[in-house]
This record gives sequence, C-alpha cells and structure tokens, in this order.
Amino acid sequence: MSVIGILTAGGDCPGLNAVIRGVVTRATEVHDAEVVGILNGWEGLMRGETRPLERDDVRGILGRGGTILGTSRMDPYVHGDGYASCEPTIRQNGIDSLVVVGGDGTLHSALRLADEGNLPIVGVPKTIDNDINGTDVCFGFDTAVQVASDAIDRLVTTAESHNRVMVVEVMGRTKGWIATYAGIAGGADAILIPEVPYDLDDIVDILKARHRRGVRYSIVVVAEGVPPPPGYEPLKHRTDAFGFERLGGVSYQISDAIEDRTGFETRVTVLGHIQRGGSPTAFDRVLATRLGVAAADYAVEGRSKVMAALRGDEIVPIPLEEACAETRGVPFDRYEAARTFFG
Repeated sequence: MSVIGILTAGGDCPGLNAVIRGVVTRATEVHDAEVVGILNGWEGLMRGETRPLERDDVRGILGRGGTILGTSRMDPYVHGDGYASCEPTIRQNGIDSLVVVGGDGTLHSALRLADEGNLPIVGVPKTIDNDINGTDVCFGFDTAVQVASDAIDRLVTTAESHNRVMVVEVMGRTKGWIATYAGIAGGADAILIPEVPYDLDDIVDILKARHRRGVRYSIVVVAEGVPPPPGYEPLKHRTDAFGFERLGGVSYQISDAIEDRTGFETRVTVLGHIQRGGSPTAFDRVLATRLGVAAADYAVEGRSKVMAALRGDEIVPIPLEEACAETRGVPFDRYEAARTFFG
C-alpha cells in the first residue's frame, strides 16, 4: 500500500485545507493509499511530528482558512542538515512519496530533497503573491485580490467623504500581482509594483490633475516590496524567528512624500495578513481541490520532481525544475492596461 506524506509550508494561504482534503480523499477513496499529515511544515518533518489522515479527518474543512496541519517558515536547508534532518521521519512513517504544498522557497527545498534523498516529491503551488513559474494562477491569489478589492471599495467612500488621498499597501515582496489586479478591480488612480520603477513626480502630477478637475480624492495602491521614494532611507525590517525579513511600511514613506509635495491630506491603510486569512473564494476552493486531486494521482503513480500546475483550464504535471527556475512577474502589457486608468 502506498503511503503519501503531505505538508504545508511557508506563509498560510486560503485554500490550503482544500488541497489537503483533495489529496486525502483522492488517495484513500480512489487509490486505497494511506496519508500521513506532517505538522507545521518542514519543522514537523525534521522533528517527527505527524498524524494519520483519513477521509473523516478532512470533512468540513473545504471552506476553512489556514491549514489543519499547521505551517512554519523553518527550512531543512537553512535550519537543518537537509535530507538527513528529515530522513528519520520519512523512514519511521514508511513514506513512499511526499506532497509539498508551498511557495517559491518551499518548492526549492523540495527539489533539493528529491535530488539528495531520492525521494519522490510532488509540488503544489501555493502563494497569494501568484509568482510561481509554470502555472497560470496559484490558489490563494483570487482570495487575496478579492479581499484587497473589497478594502479599496470601502476606502474610496471614506476618501471621497474627506477629500483625502488613500495609500493602500498590499502584499507583494518582489512581484506586484495583488497590487495590479486589486488596483484594476478597485479603480485605483495609481499602482506601484516592484517590477516597474516609479517616478514620484508622475504620481504627484496625476493626483494634482484629478484635483484640478474637481475630483479631490484618490486611491494609490502600493505593493509592499517597492523601494522608498527619493530622499527616504530603505526601511530596516525586523526578521522573524527563522531569520526571514518582515516587510511592510513603505506606504508610510510614500504617503509622507505625496502629502509634502501636494499638500493633500494623505492616509495609509496596510492590509497585511488580512489578505491571506479567512475563507477562500469559490474559485480558490475549486482550483485547490483540483490541484490536490492531481497531486495524489501523481504521488501514487510514483512521479517525482513534478508540480501540479494550471495551464489554461487543465491541471497538468510540469517539471519542478521549471517551477523553481524563476519567479513570475506581472507582464508589462498587463501593467500598461492598468495604467490606462490612472488619474
């Protein structure tokens, strides 16, 4: 009987439980396989923290946010000795293959483990940042965009009431997918993303032009990873318990610069973890379920170093090397379409 291990690592994301449900149900009900849930991401694999997962264990979790397995930012190649740190747990649980649900960093570590330990590993792309290569969309992204769009809709009304500029900071360390899509959906008057250098003078001109036309409020959407405006020092970010940098706060610098140059009252809203919490949208529930089902199939088939990816409307296996080759940024033509509506 095949024994599949599954872990969720890195930041939490709406739809993780749908993936777990998809893997467990497909593996146990269709393939008569066993599933071992690994708790708290790589940390559980390194420390032997596991639990068996059966069909009844995943009932009722489809629409629940977070992950019933827990997660962490611990990494076997940063905080351990690579495969040697994980091998005892794999051996003791009789794990034949491992389904790893995670983002760019998690999938890179999964690829290294597969190479080092000759362990069949199947990846599932998870990130609200939507920046994993080789798949058209990552689950969690749609939910994050919906949350950010709803927030922008609310901020528009209060900005209009008080004649203010509202700067909305959304997640996006190196890529601006959430900022671009939420900005388009929310009718933002300017969108700043890491992929496209911005000129603060251009932003100021847009806002001033709106005021001259009698529109005395504006919405500026900022991805957390954009650099500070001229004259401002890069922020010194704290690191978490695992040594990873905590981003956030550049919108306050941008807000100060806008207010200084325009004289318009400017306020900041940082959405932060609100974007990744709570119940997933219907789109993310369906996508995550399909990815989980496919991952279980690939694991039982003995495939290794593949990732379940969405291509068009189909879920297909792609080489994990392709997924890890680079991070996927917002295409310039997509951003240009958004820029059509600035001002």
